[in-house]
Amino acid sequence: MEYLAAGGAPSIFAQMFGSGLIGLREGLETGIVVMILVAFVVKSDRRDALKWIWTGVAAALVMVVGIFLIIHLGTSTVTTLTAELIAGLASLVAVAIVTFMVLWMSKAAVHISSDLKSGMSEALVAGGASVLTLSFLAVGREGFETALLMVGYAESVSGGLWPLLGLVLGILVAVIVTVLLYRGAVRLDFHKFFLYTGIFLIFVAAGILSYGVRALQTVGWLPGSNSLAFDISEHYDQSSWYGTVLAGIFNVRPDPTVLQVVAWCLYVVIVLFFFLRANRPRRAAPPTSGSPSQAPAATDAGT
Repeated sequence: MEYLAAGGAPSIFAQMFGSGLIGLREGLETGIVVMILVAFVVKSDRRDALKWIWTGVAAALVMVVGIFLIIHLGTSTVTTLTAELIAGLASLVAVAIVTFMVLWMSKAAVHISSDLKSGMSEALVAGGASVLTLSFLAVGREGFETALLMVGYAESVSGGLWPLLGLVLGILVAVIVTVLLYRGAVRLDFHKFFLYTGIFLIFVAAGILSYGVRALQTVGWLPGSNSLAFDISEHYDQSSWYGTVLAGIFNVRPDPTVLQVVAWCLYVVIVLFFFLRANRPRRAAPPTSGSPSQAPAATDAGT
């Protein structure tokens, strides 16, 4: 990524902080899904199915790490321009899928808990393979979103492995929080957590989109590589602490092209509008007898 990193590589802290927050959010989403499945199996007195759940979770995690490493490390084996092209296309694909998941799941979160329980009820009757498949797909869906997002993010900040390390640390924190939630040791306002981290994710995705546009301009797939919207390089030190943080998390650079600025602004305005509209406060439904209080709230506003 020599061309786009010429302005100074983001600091290790910036790379790990941004990916760590992504890992925390996505890891907590995945943890909540696993928590719902485990709680349902335990309450159904089918602890024998737990091994199939954990096997499915492990298989999904292996798949996620494999996808990330194949795409991310694969770009280091080709020429610079080819790697630029791959990184640009991967960034656009990642932004498209993450945007779809953020907006779609904002609506689906309302009934995802009941869907998971219904699916697990049928899987328990069908056998261990069905339980394994259900947990693999439930976790793999979240993991696939995370892997694509991280590919775009990692390519936009450095091409190194620091973002992956930050992601792993964020996921470890999410695992600890999920265990504490399951044991009732802590409580969390899930709506606010997923609302604020969702907004953060939209701005991260906007930065990845901007990076992808610049990469495709560099290889000639998009026009306007020499048409700068502005250039504040003389007043904006990209190697300073704030420059590396903003570049590492949101891919901010002092000399964006016109097309980058247009793409960034349109993405933030449109996606943020639909995301906030989908997450408007809803009138609380009257409690029903026998319904758990933690799991349904856990998915509210999540992706």
